Amino acid sequence: MPETFDLTTAVYAKTAVGQQEIQTRSLGLSPLVRRILVLVDGKRSGSELAPFLSGNGDIEEILGQLLTLECVEAQARTKPVASHAAAAPAPAATATNEGGESSSSEIPGLPSAGSRSAKDNEMARNFMINSVNSIIGQNMRISLVHDIFHAETTEQLRVIYHAWASSMSNHGMGAKRLPELREKLFKVL
Repeated sequence: MPETFDLTTAVYAKTAVGQQEIQTRSLGLSPLVRRILVLVDGKRSGSELAPFLSGNGDIEEILGQLLTLECVEAQARTKPVASHAAAAPAPAATATNEGGESSSSEIPGLPSAGSRSAKDNEMARNFMINSVNSIIGQNMRISLVHDIFHAETTEQLRVIYHAWASSMSNHGMGAKRLPELREKLFKVL
């Protein structure tokens, strides 16, 4: 492997050894390393797997361990990393939620999306992901965490907000804490 190989931008797939490890648990992987192995699907890059650690580990270290054990292999990316935003269509300002209702990026009481900085977006994204992971549980709403992680603009985050709020309100502890969480989130959303 070249020294300039970036573990976070490569896409990973399970090898036969990795598939066997999922079935037999013979290598004695830690729960965190095993979680990442389970999530490796041949489509996600290291940076796309990192949010599933929720601050509990270093994705490069874990991927390095899985590569060393030959549980995963790096694959060529089908889309260039730099043009990810151009290659993937941006979510529309209006989307349809799970109930079939229309949800838009308009949330009453918030300043215009254009007034929010990239730092505000990053803080909102982190807050939403961390609240899902800590209240609902890690790996329980993977698609929601994935959507939040890939939202690049304030408008996209505001569309996803509706799914986030719905997930929180459908969980006992989340429903209790939703007003407090919403107040904190709205400071940066």
